[in-house]
Amino acid sequence: MNTTLNFDQRVVLVTGGTKGIGRGIAEGFLAAGATVVVCARSAPEALPAADGRSASFLPCDVRDADALTALMDGIVQQHGQLDVLIHNAGGSPSVEAATVSPRFHEGVIRLNFTAALHTAQAANRVMQRQDQGGVIVLIGSVSALRPSPGTAAYGAAKAAVLSLASSLAVEWAPKVRVVAVSPGLVRTEQSDLHYGDAAGLAAVAATIPAGRLAEPADVAQACLFVASKSAAYLSGTNLLLHGGGEKPAFLGAAQKGAA
Repeated sequence: MNTTLNFDQRVVLVTGGTKGIGRGIAEGFLAAGATVVVCARSAPEALPAADGRSASFLPCDVRDADALTALMDGIVQQHGQLDVLIHNAGGSPSVEAATVSPRFHEGVIRLNFTAALHTAQAANRVMQRQDQGGVIVLIGSVSALRPSPGTAAYGAAKAAVLSLASSLAVEWAPKVRVVAVSPGLVRTEQSDLHYGDAAGLAAVAATIPAGRLAEPADVAQACLFVASKSAAYLSGTNLLLHGGGEKPAFLGAAQKGAA
């Protein structure tokens, strides 16, 4: 990936950085010269790599606050600093909100909201001690801003993440900037679980004004920008990355009615 943004001598942590969007983000920062650490519950078969350089891996369950503290301590011991946190870990399968167990909903909120708070908190403790401070990027979702049938608790948790970003940006300024980046529909190795086969993917892509789903590299470029010095005055806000959004359903209905 080519980029004009230079992250030489900067240390970046990407949670959930071993696959999907997180892997793309990790590879984007590697291409920009950063030292990249990825974490997940288990090590991948192959680490993210770009331009002949690879990320390093540290195991961590982001739902465990003590494990997060140990993760940050390990990064500082190995690299001496932590400049950027990209908190990407999260997700949810599709379920019916009316029938799924309370325990399931609690787990979704714990993974997608509480873990974001605790990860940011652990990173902030490191960044506040550094002369250069740091940047925390919380990966949100368009599910926070529109109905999210099938993933209601996930959408609500991501909405909470947007509120969290704005509050933490005020509390932790000026040393630490906090920004949210909210992708829309993204093509990953698990897209077939959500959108079906190639025909299903094409049909979904046709609903997006940009004419395609986002790629992980698109999310990486957004993260590179908001974490860079070019975005030094960007904090407490949410960057929507959705290719123009989704066409309102009433337009299609009106066109069919007219026909």
